[in-house]
Order: sequence, then structure tokens, then C-alpha cells
Amino acid sequence: MRVTVIGTGYVGTVTGACLSYLGHRVTCVDTDESKIAKLQRGESPIYEPYLEELLELAARRGGIDFATALEGPVAESDVIFIAVGTPPLPSGEADLRYLEAAAHGIGAAMDASRYRVVVNKSTVPVGSGNLVETLVREGIGEASRAGRREIRFGVASNPEFLREGCAVADSLYPDRVVVGASGARALEVMRELYQPLVEQRFPAPPGVPRPASMSGVTLLAATLTSAEMIKYAANAFLAMKIGFANEMANICERVGAEATEVMTGIGLDSRIGAKFLNPGVGWGGSCFGKDIHALLHTAQEYGYEGKLLKASLEVNAAQRQMVIQKLQEKLFILKGRAIGLLGLAFKPDTDDLRDAPSLHLAERLLQMDARVKAYDPIAMPVCQEQRPDLKIRYCESALDLARDSDALVVVTEWRQFRDLDLGEMARSMATPILVDGRNLFLPEQAIAAGFDYTGIGRCPRPRAARPAGSEPRT
Repeated sequence: MRVTVIGTGYVGTVTGACLSYLGHRVTCVDTDESKIAKLQRGESPIYEPYLEELLELAARRGGIDFATALEGPVAESDVIFIAVGTPPLPSGEADLRYLEAAAHGIGAAMDASRYRVVVNKSTVPVGSGNLVETLVREGIGEASRAGRREIRFGVASNPEFLREGCAVADSLYPDRVVVGASGARALEVMRELYQPLVEQRFPAPPGVPRPASMSGVTLLAATLTSAEMIKYAANAFLAMKIGFANEMANICERVGAEATEVMTGIGLDSRIGAKFLNPGVGWGGSCFGKDIHALLHTAQEYGYEGKLLKASLEVNAAQRQMVIQKLQEKLFILKGRAIGLLGLAFKPDTDDLRDAPSLHLAERLLQMDARVKAYDPIAMPVCQEQRPDLKIRYCESALDLARDSDALVVVTEWRQFRDLDLGEMARSMATPILVDGRNLFLPEQAIAAGFDYTGIGRCPRPRAARPAGSEPRT
């Protein structure tokens, strides 16, 4: 099938690359000329494992191209995905200006040569499917094209459930595909589009193996409104699940229980499940906070107060402050202290800093006149570019970060951090304090290396003895 994807952010680029790999002919469109130029050179505009390799493979097969003009690709396509950003407004509602412009432009570019499906892939408020249909019709009407009354199209909602850092695998081997459609024909087209994925009858690309247990994928057909609501409900539930794990971890610390053991114990219950039960410094990224605020705004419009949703936001904000409290418990005064942040990205395997806990911690520490250092294997250039206002000293390695620091905070659980020589790092610090904001290390391991260790929901332990030669420096 011929497919157009409007928007080359995380969702649009991954969607375009994966649909092309499944055998469709894809054109990715974006008004950002620099993004399109990078993609035409075979470079991904975002950091995502295996995405650049998939784009290169698609380009070699002739299955994908990139453009800044919408008219030609839309006229030639059977399916047009809208994958533009919907950032939050100060009120909490989603900013739909890019969605509206895309829908209007699609209508203006359509002709009567074929039936098309316009698909909302962006995370949009409930009811946006109806809005898109109206805007497409307005675009058709304003184009003043002969035969515009014969132009045929349907609207669908196809929410994404991608996790940054493993978005390619999530696209090719999803838990489910959700499609809300305005009619039977639109649903039929979407079933045809996703048939190779549903049947899993494609070879796994290099580096992205198919899960051994996967033989097929469920396609859930729903109404437009239900599909839109499924996306918000899923993200809200995951955010609440993380918040619950953090609340339990905070209680575990006070009663002397081990949070990791407690979360393992409840995660073995099939009604609960083990995923998203890892205590830490709180969630970040572009989805959870934005989607909860948008859902709260929708609920308010209908006279309902989302108390659990509000509590999720409050718990997450408080969890970030817990790290500051732990540093104060260890160092008492943070003014003038050198605090090293191990990790900047909101999660591993991405350079995304949107709502990253690291930025909140850096801002708060700088307000308290601490000296902030940071090391991240991927995200430091992005942080320097996006937040030049933050007076962070960027380090060349984790060991460079530890050198002469008064405390280290694990903010991002990068896999390569697990292999650090903790003993060498502890010996190089002014005071070997480690606040493990992701419970990345075993307490016994860190203590044996010479650290004064504290995690999230970990049992209080006696202060570690200092290794020879690691006395505080003056």
C-alpha cells in the first residue's frame, strides 16, 4: 500500500520505517527542512536503537522517501498518518494547531482518484477523530477542485504504545494494535495495512529479534472515541502503577522492608504483573504527564474530577524531591557541595530530556548553591543545546564525574553503568556517598566498594567503613 506519514518525530519516523519494512511504500513528510535533509542522508533525527539501520534497509529497498511538500504524497497514498506533536498548553489541554494544519492540508491535497484513510497516530484528546474529519472536509471544500464532491475518505484512530529506547521492537512486535474507525471500509483498509504485522509473516530485522513466544498480534477494532480513550487510559494506569511502587517504597524505608522484594512479591500476582513496579526517582518523558493533564482537562469539561490522576502527578513530583532529602540527610548542607548526576536522559537508550527527573534535580540543586556535574553516554549534547541556562559541568566519563564529588546520584539506569568499577569511583570522591535513584546496584555491592549507599525503598543499613586512603578531603 502507499502510505504517507506526516511528522518525523519519534512516532512518525519509527512508524514510517517499520511500515516500509513490512513492505509498504512510505513517504515521510515534515515542514522542518533540516530533519528531512538528515533523513535523506540516511541519518535519524532522533536517537533510537536500530532505527537508523532500519531506515537504511528501507532506503536500499526503495520503500521509503522523505519530503517537505504534502500535496504529492497525499494524492498518491491510500493511508495518511498524522503523527505531529500535540504539546500541552498551560491549561493542560493539548495544543492541536499542528494536527489541525495537517488535517486541513490533507483535505486540500486530496483528489477523487481513490479512497483514502486519514489516521490519527498522534496522542489526541477524545473527540479528535470527529475534528479531523471536519477539518479534512473543510480543506476539500476550500481547494475549489473540480469533482471535490466525489472525494472519498474515512478517518481512523490508531494510537501508538511505543517505549523510547525500544520503539522499533514495540512497533514490529506489539502487545496489540488498536484501530478505531469511522466506518467498515476504513477498518478494512487498516486491517489490510497491518496484516503482515498481525500475522507476523516477515523476517525479523538484524538486531531486533522476534520474541520466541510471538506467533501473531491481536488487532482490536473499536470506535474512534474508544481508541482515543484507550491511549490515555493506558498511560494513566502505567503512571499510577509507578507512583504506587514509589509510595510503597517510601513506606518500606520507614518500616524496614526491602522494596525490591515487596515489588517482586506483588508482581508475581498475575492480576498485577511485574512491569512498571520499579521504585525510583519518578517517571519522565513526553507522554505520562502530558496525557494525564489532557485527560484531567477532558474530565473537567464533563464535570468530573480525576482524583487518582491528580494523585499520580503529586506523587511523582514528591518522589523527585526525595532525592534532595536523601542528599541532605547525608551531607546536611548542600551549598557548595559537588553533586554528580549519573545519567540525564529520562530513561536509558534515548537522548530525550522532556520532563526528565535529572533536569528537576539539577535546577533544585543549583537553587541551593550546590555544584552540579553530570555524565550521560548519549544525552549530554542535547542537554547542552536545550538547557544552556543550567550551569552543569559535563564530564567525560563516570569516573571523571566521581572525581572529587561529594555525592553521586543515579538518575538514569544505563546498562553500562552496571559495569562501573565502584571501588575506583568511591576512592576518587571527596566523600563516597551514593544515592541510587534507580536501585541499579546491590546495596552490599556498593557498600563493599566503600560507598555510603542509599537507594529507594531499600532497608536502612549501617554506614560503610571507608577504604584505606578515602578519608574526606579538605
